[in-house]
Order: sequence, then C-alpha cells, then structure tokens
Amino acid sequence: EHRGLVKHTGGCHCGAVRFEVWASPHLHVFNCNCSICTKKQNRHFIVPASRFKLLQGADNLTTYTFNTHRAQHTFCKTCGVQSFYTPRSNPDGYGIAPHCLDDGTVQTIVTEDINGKEWEKAVGEHKTIRDMSKP
Repeated sequence: EHRGLVKHTGGCHCGAVRFEVWASPHLHVFNCNCSICTKKQNRHFIVPASRFKLLQGADNLTTYTFNTHRAQHTFCKTCGVQSFYTPRSNPDGYGIAPHCLDDGTVQTIVTEDINGKEWEKAVGEHKTIRDMSKP
C-alpha cells in the first residue's frame, strides 16, 4: 500500500498535535493565493485520508470554516499552528503543511502556484488536484 512512499512525522509548534503521513519524499506543494491561504501562508501537499494518522492531540484541535464550509481549517488550540487540514478540493483527504514535518524525510519540494482567487475555475482546469486524495 505504501510502496515508494516514506513515513513523514510532524506536528504543531507546541507539540500538542502530532501526526504521521505516508507520502513521497518528493513533495508537490500547492501555493494558493485565496484569502485564507494568503493570510496563513498555507502551502500544502495533498494525501488520501488512508495515508494520514493523527497520533495525538485530537482534543487540542479546533476548526475554522467559512464561505462554503467545505474546507476544514483545523489548528492547535494552544499554539495556533495549522499543520494539516481538509481541503475543499479534496474533502476525502488532507492538506499537509510541509513546514510542519520533522526533518529528515523530505528530499525535494516542487511548488505549484494555484489561483485560489478564482477557485472554481482553477480547480476545474487543474488536471490532477482532485485525484491527489485517491489511494
């Protein structure tokens, strides 16, 4: 199931929230310019839910939603860091913040800009984004 993937671990700043995620050591990260991603500098890569496991801190998470309320912007109640979230484009997966991963497992990062200011059009025209949460 995890062939060619590595186990990355990570978490929030204070350490209350910890997770593991199976993904490539070569990350494809989205840099979105929508209102919330711009304010939070929310760069992320997308994985299927089956490749993500929350190890600790479920009771220390809270969620912010807006607009369509499909994206679940989950963050630590203590330090405020969003180390992962459920993206609107992939409600069956997770968007993982690469800067919240522990050192040692990421080999390369390729960043792709996405025009979240025109979200429907950008996601509709993107050839692979909706499939990134499929196992």
